[in-house]
Formats: sequence, C-alpha cells, structure tokens
Amino acid sequence: MVQRKHKSVIRGVRLSYLLKGLLVGILTGFVVSLFRILIEGSLHLWVKLYRLIPEHPLLLTVAVLLSLALTLIIGLLVRSEPKIMGSGIPQVEGQLAGDLEMNGWQVLWRKFVTGVLGIGAGLFLGREGPSIQLGAAVGQGIARGFGNKGMPRRILIASGAAAGLSAAFNAPIAGTLFVLEEVYHNFSPLIWMASLAGAIGSDFISSNFFGLVPVLHIRYAQSLPLYLYWNLVLLGMILGLFGFLYQKMTLAMPGWYARLVKLPRYFHGLVPLLLVIPIGILWPQTLGGGNTIILGLGDVTPGLTVLLGLFALRFSFSMISYGSGLPGGIFLPILSLGALIGAIYGTVMSGIGLLPHIYIMNLIIFSMAGYFAGISKAPFTAMILITEMVGSLEHLMPLAIVSLTAYLVVDLLGGAPIYASLLARMNPDRKRHVAERGK
Repeated sequence: MVQRKHKSVIRGVRLSYLLKGLLVGILTGFVVSLFRILIEGSLHLWVKLYRLIPEHPLLLTVAVLLSLALTLIIGLLVRSEPKIMGSGIPQVEGQLAGDLEMNGWQVLWRKFVTGVLGIGAGLFLGREGPSIQLGAAVGQGIARGFGNKGMPRRILIASGAAAGLSAAFNAPIAGTLFVLEEVYHNFSPLIWMASLAGAIGSDFISSNFFGLVPVLHIRYAQSLPLYLYWNLVLLGMILGLFGFLYQKMTLAMPGWYARLVKLPRYFHGLVPLLLVIPIGILWPQTLGGGNTIILGLGDVTPGLTVLLGLFALRFSFSMISYGSGLPGGIFLPILSLGALIGAIYGTVMSGIGLLPHIYIMNLIIFSMAGYFAGISKAPFTAMILITEMVGSLEHLMPLAIVSLTAYLVVDLLGGAPIYASLLARMNPDRKRHVAERGK
C-alpha cells in the first residue's frame, strides 16, 4: 500500500514537471520566435542600406551614426546588466551549477533588445546562445511564479534553456541533449523530461512561425561510400586542429580588446559595429550568423580562392564580433566555419582526384558537426543537431566518425569545453573544475 502510494506520488511529480516544462517551452517559443523575426527584419534593412551606399555615398554617414547609436544603447544596457554579455550559455551553466545568480526579468528584456540590435546589424554572431539565455530567463520566471526554489527551480531553468535552443534551430532533441551534455551535466529523469517537454513545446510554436522545413535543409545526391571513409578521419583531424585554434583565439580576444581598445569594456562593441560597415558594402551576402553562407554552399560550391577568402573573413570577424562582448552566440558562426572547412577540404581532394566532386556536399554537412563537436566537446549534441537541422538520418555514421575524431584531437591537445572555459573567466574558482573536464 505504501509502495503504491509512493509510486503514485512520483508519477504526480513527473507529470507536474512535464506540464511546467511544456508551459516554459510554449512561452519561450513565442519569445524566441519574435527574437528571430526581429533579427531577420533588422538584418534585411541593414543589407538594404549597405546596397544603397555605393549609389548614394551620403548614406555612409547614416550607417556610421546608426552604429554609434547602437554602441551607446547596447553599451549602457550591458553596463547595467553585465550578465547579458556574450552568448549567455556560460552564464546559464553557471546559474545551474550554483555559481552565478541572475535577475530573470532584467536579463530577459535586456538580452532581447541588445541581441536584436547587435545580431540584426549583420555582425557574425548567432541567435542560439541568446535564445538559450532567454529561455532560461523564462524558466526562472515560471519557477518564481510557482514558488519553486532549489532543484525544482533549476529544472525549469534547464527546461527553458533547452526550449531556447530548440526554438532557435527547430531542433528539440538537440536542444534537450545540449542541456544534458553541456550545460547541466545531469541525466536525471526529471531534468530530461522537463527539458524535452520544453523543447517540444517551443519547437511547436516556432514551427508555426517558420514552417517545418529544416533550418539548414541541404540536398545531396547520395551517401558517402565506405571506401571513401578514410576522408572522414583526416577531415576530423583538420577540424580538431582548427577547433583548438578557435578555442584559443576566442579566449584570448577579451585580453586583446583590453590592451588595444581604450574604452570601457561595455563599449567595445564599437569596433565590430564600425568594421561591419565596409564588409556590408563590399560583401553584404556574408553578413549575419552564417546560415545564408551554409545554404549558399548547398546551392553552389564556389571555387577554392573564394572559399579560402570566406573562411578568413568569417574566422577573423567572428572573433572580433564575439570578443567585443556584444550579446550574441557562436553556434552559427562555428557551423558556418565548419561548413567552409568541409568545402575547402572537399574541393582540394576533388582537385587532386582523391574525391569525386559529388561528395563535397556530404563533407560540408559532416564538417559542421565535427567542428562544433571539437570546440564545444559535445559530440552527441553535434551529431543530433546537424541531423535535425539538415533533416536527414542517412549520415549518422559519418557524422559520428568526424565528430569523435575532432573531439579526440582537441582533447589530446588539452582543449576544454569552450562554454565551461568562458564561465571560468567569469568565475576563477571554476578553473580547476574546467581543467579536469578537459582531460
């Protein structure tokens, strides 16, 4: 009798968290969908302005004045709430670990506004990190409304984080797995149930806004044959090396800004907001987080010179954009860089006769997962994320090989998970823990 009552209580608790997680997901879906719509609208207006400048040079003054205004607005909001800087994922990870505390409402509206203004200006920043922090803030608000504290509160925050990534990429399974593998580091039933419910709820809402077509729907002719699988190991090693370089550069950028830019930290966004103007005038099609670049590679693969130039531009300016501390993520920039590395590798191998040209598109897809797996050290999330974003289950095996190889290379080089390393910069007491995770 007692045992039956105990099981009934457990089922009730699980149902309660599932419903609460679903509520968090639905609200997060609306918030992140509006976030995406405003970013896309803002980017469209900026691109339109940049395309007009060659014909109307006086508009250059307008672009500069707008950039100065954005710097001031974003800088003042960041100064009033420093925890909205960067992607927001390290802050959420610190919050769930009990190392950081945030004011949910203050973070929510400030991150929303600054994210739209900064990412929408065409900087090489992604929407996914801010979306995760927005979702976590929604989860924190729901927990407060229900009077939840401690573990119940953290479960709803985790649910919101999963919902945020799910709504940003229409990838509910990857959103759930990312929270479990990278952010929360806990696979208890309550956490994954609430997170999955939140991710499904937010995906349903965002799908009503953006449709059911996968975010990175790339078509490819046929699967990579087994006799070419040796390319996956070599490609994974290259991705691991460049992933380790990306980690080091990302962590070094704030120090470089501090030495070279004689402005308060919250006004460092002036640098990328001014530098993006000539990029927008010369190459407006390259602006944004990188999804247009990836989809463009899916339509037509450019020549090697163009690919190398695109990689150099996106690598350097994504560092400048993120290193400034502007609210924005690195998911999409990482995926676009991975896609470019895959295209470069495939083009070179095709040129020397070691790879049929038809399989370059396959390598572009695999490289996105491998590069993300190496940098974040979250290979399972990388595999599922690309599977959901591309919309095909036919390449799980090659995705696993490339992701695991890149992960091992970064691990052997001593690289730690990028988000944990960024959190350690905010909280020096966690550096030892991060070093242990990197081993």
